[in-house]
This record gives sequence, C-alpha cells and structure tokens, in this order.
Amino acid sequence: MAGTRAPGAAQAPPRALDTATRALDERFGTTGFARKALRKAFPDQWSFLLGEIAMYSFVILLLTGVFLTLFFKPSMTEVVYDGSYAKLRGVEMSEAYASSLKISFEVRGGLLVRQIHHWATLIFMAAILAHLLRNFFSGAFRKPRELNWLIGVAMFVLVMLNGLFGYSLPDDLLSGTGIRILEGVLASIPLVGTYLVMFLFGGEYPGEDIIPRLYVIHVLLIPGILAALIPLHAIVLTWRQTHTMFPGRGGSNSTVRGYPFFPTFIAKTTALFLWVLGITTLLAAFVQINPIWLFGPYDPGAISAGSQPDWYMGWLEGALRIMPAWEINAWGHTLPLSVIIPTLVVPGLLFTGLAVYPFVERWVTGDNAIHHLLDRPRDVPARTGVGVAGVVFYGLLWAAGGNDILAHKFEIPLFWTTWFFRGAVILGPVLGYVVAYRVCVGLQRRDLGLVRHGLETGIIRQTPDGKFEEVHRHLPAEETAAITDPRPAPAVPLDVPPPVGDIRSPQARRRLTRVRASLNRRFRADIATVPAPPAVEQPDGDKSLTDRENAPSS
Repeated sequence: MAGTRAPGAAQAPPRALDTATRALDERFGTTGFARKALRKAFPDQWSFLLGEIAMYSFVILLLTGVFLTLFFKPSMTEVVYDGSYAKLRGVEMSEAYASSLKISFEVRGGLLVRQIHHWATLIFMAAILAHLLRNFFSGAFRKPRELNWLIGVAMFVLVMLNGLFGYSLPDDLLSGTGIRILEGVLASIPLVGTYLVMFLFGGEYPGEDIIPRLYVIHVLLIPGILAALIPLHAIVLTWRQTHTMFPGRGGSNSTVRGYPFFPTFIAKTTALFLWVLGITTLLAAFVQINPIWLFGPYDPGAISAGSQPDWYMGWLEGALRIMPAWEINAWGHTLPLSVIIPTLVVPGLLFTGLAVYPFVERWVTGDNAIHHLLDRPRDVPARTGVGVAGVVFYGLLWAAGGNDILAHKFEIPLFWTTWFFRGAVILGPVLGYVVAYRVCVGLQRRDLGLVRHGLETGIIRQTPDGKFEEVHRHLPAEETAAITDPRPAPAVPLDVPPPVGDIRSPQARRRLTRVRASLNRRFRADIATVPAPPAVEQPDGDKSLTDRENAPSS
C-alpha cells in the first residue's frame, strides 16, 4: 500500500539529501570521516570541558565583537561630546571614546553587549589558564601532543595581548594609562625601542594612529590567527589523536572508555555552551565592569589612584611595581632594568619555560613513549611541585599589582607591602614546591593505605590475644582502580655507570650527562608505583584474592 512500509524496514533518506551527501563524499571523502568522528569516544570527566568553555567564550566574543564594530569609531579625532550622558557634555574627547559612550547609553542593548564582550574575555582567559594547568599537572603535554601544547601556549599569549588591545580601544583614562605603560615598555628596549614606538604610534606619543592600529590588530589580525589555531588545536589534532583519560576509568594507554561524540557528547557540549552563554549574560546584566563613563577621556596629564588592569594583566603590573629602580648607564646610553626585567625578562622566561617544558621533561626523564593515559598530580610529585611553584610565582605577582590597595585597606605603609612581595616572589615558589611535593607524597601513602588496609570504619574490636585494633573495610576494585591500574612509567632510569676502580665511564666524564642523571634521580625519587592488590583475610582464616583479583575480566 502506498505510504506504508514494513515494520523495521530502513527508511531511505530524501533524494536531495542523498544526492548532496554522495556529491560531497565523491569530492572530499566525508562519509568515512563522518562515520568515524560520530563514534569517537569522549571520556566522561569534568576537567575535559575546560577547553570547551574557552572555545565557547571565543564564539561569544566573535558574535558580540561583530555587533560592537557596527557602532565603534576607531578614531582619535577630537570632538565635543553632546550625547545623552549629561556629566560629560561639552567635554573634548576622541571619537573612539565618544562612540564607546554612545554604545553604552544610546544603542539599544549596547551596554549589555559591551559587558558580555568584556566578561567573555575574562572567562576566556580563565578557561585557557585552567585548561593549561590541567594539561600540565596531568602530563597531557607528552608525546604525541607536544604540538598541541605549543599551540595552546601561543594562543594564551595572543589572547592576553588581544585583551590588552581591546581594553585600550575606548580611549578612556584607565585604558590610556595602559597604553602609556605599553609605550614605556617599548621605549625601554635597547637599540630598537624608539623605532618600535615610532612604528606603533606613528610618531611621538600618543600620536593620532594608535587607536586605529590597535583596532585592526584587535578585530582582524589576532582573531584571524586564533580562528586558525583553535580548530587546529581543538578539532584537527584532537580528532587525529586518541583522547587522553585518567587511570581507573576502564581505559588504558591503548584504549579509551567514554561516550560517543554523537549523540551523547553533542548533547552535553550544547548544554555547556548554553550554560556559558547564560552565565556570561547574567554577569553582564548584574555585575558592572569597566564603567568608562566614570573615568573620563584620556588625558596624559591626569593622575588616577587605585587604577587596576584586568586580572590577566595584573601579574605584569605587579612585576613593574615591586621591581627596584635599577638602571645601567654606559657609553651615553641608559638601560632601564626597572622596566626591562619585569615586562620583558619575566614574561619571556615564563612563556618560554611553558613552551619548552615538555621537551625539558622528556630530556630529564628519558621517556620517549607515547602517552594516552594521564598522570594524577600526586603520582608525579616533582612535576606537581614545579607547577605549584609557577602558580605561586604568578599569583604573588598578581597580588603585588594591588600593593597600594592592600596598603590602604590594611592601613600599612606601601613600603612594607612592596618589600614583602619582593621577598615573597623569590621564597614563595620554593616554599610552594616543597609543600606541594610533601602533600603529593602524603597522598600517595594514603592511597597505599587504602589499597593494603582499606577504609577506616571507626569500629574498634578486641582480638583474642587482648589487643585492640580498628576494623577496616576493604574497598571494591572499582574504587581503587585509579591506584592499582597499570600505566606507563613517567620516567626511566638514566643513572651514570659507577666507576670501575679509579676510572670513570665515558658518560660520567661529561658534565651535562651528570646533570641529567642527577635531575633524573630527583624526578624519579617519589614517583608513585602501582601497588600489588593485597590478599584479604577471610573469617575462616584462609586467604583469598582481593575483589580486584576475583573480579571477572571484562
């Protein structure tokens, strides 16, 4: 009968869709890729979604940025403001600042979109930083993902610069102060500093070209680079490689256990996008940020107290504030170390260290194996200690950016807060490394106790010989799998052969080899070893295997 089909029979797709699909497959080979992509397994672990939050924040930035470009005028031409904000009427300002006020007060929904754009930037940076830390502490940067790590570090730097440039576009007093600092940093670079200032500003500071040039960089150059890097980082390389996962979730270094991309992951990631959009919109609607109308137009002669940059630039502000006023005068030239060290040397060491760390760790550990199974941070104390040291260093510099606010709020001399942070940025990372290392070792010992003795129940019983002991409940294999599952070693021994008699081996004669061997021993010192499941004593006195050993193999 027409219009009916047998139960269970496959329904043919519409002819137009079938034709279009066949045409695409003949030209691009999409069918095989799509079939494989839709079945790709995604581990069900919350930390994997940090990168998704960053990607969705970037989408929100693009959408709101397109809206803002329709009304913003990137011009430094002086005009007299006659808009709806009464307190600034009759004040001379740049067209950039006047158009920013127009977006805030006269364009329907303009202030909301502007604040969504600003909040999305902060969430974007926070998500990138959290994603980077998660990859560092879990060892996700190891082979074969070194390229993905380098792309991530490059995007971190680009987003930070783009945030600075976008923050500077309204040409208000606060953002103009940031541009003034940028000019001072460029001018301090030996030999080429003045040329760089002339190239960027189109003449002496502030000139007439800085806002239009920052506008082009902010809306075209850096977003274009990010639009190319993000798909490469998040899709192409990720799809080409096996997903990483933590031990104890049914996976191994060669298999991944998770949910398929379609429909499970599609549903989750769509819901996450709506959550990111909703939270960003709520923040923009109820939490005011960057009220440029309160600052007024930029005036090089005006001084503002208590001004702070966005949080992601606070660490550079702190480095500038606590650096002593050192400079070198030689052959008629001045080298201002008080600017060069905090703004060029410190960021250079930080980002260069992040970029080369995967290769340095591989050199130290001698580990050239492919890793799809992640490390728990406690299992590799040396790496975790290094990461915590970096976080402490970054956090102290960020806090130092508000040394004047801290001095004012706690009613202590600014001199004290400045010297406190000068000492803390040196001693704090060392203390952070030691504390993190010992915490990791302590957590490893707790894990061993859980595997060998079980969980403390709080029940005390007396044995036939009169002793008192606490009853422990042995945990099932599923709860200890993260501790007992086999995994590739994160380091291999690289010890230098001992001398034979008084003759040292050829390896021991090279200083670099001895340094590598010493670092290797330090790295391997307290790496967690996978414990053997213990035998459990049964009530009849016999011994049997643990739950894990009795569990049927999957």
